[in-house]
Amino acid sequence: MKVEINKREIETGVATTLEQLLKSENLYGPGMAVAVDGNVVRRTDWATTDLYEGMKITVIRAVCGG
Repeated sequence: MKVEINKREIETGVATTLEQLLKSENLYGPGMAVAVDGNVVRRTDWATTDLYEGMKITVIRAVCGG
């Protein structure tokens, strides 16, 4: 199935949940925020958020600096 992460289309492979996909794409860790189709998804819900064809995922990583 194909989904979009930060405007880049990818094939999900064996991932069926948002958490599995983020881990497979090395986008899982502290300081991460994720939105699906413009709606923020709580980290506690990543493991139960099922993927679907055409899903648009935005991943934001917090960074420190000045």
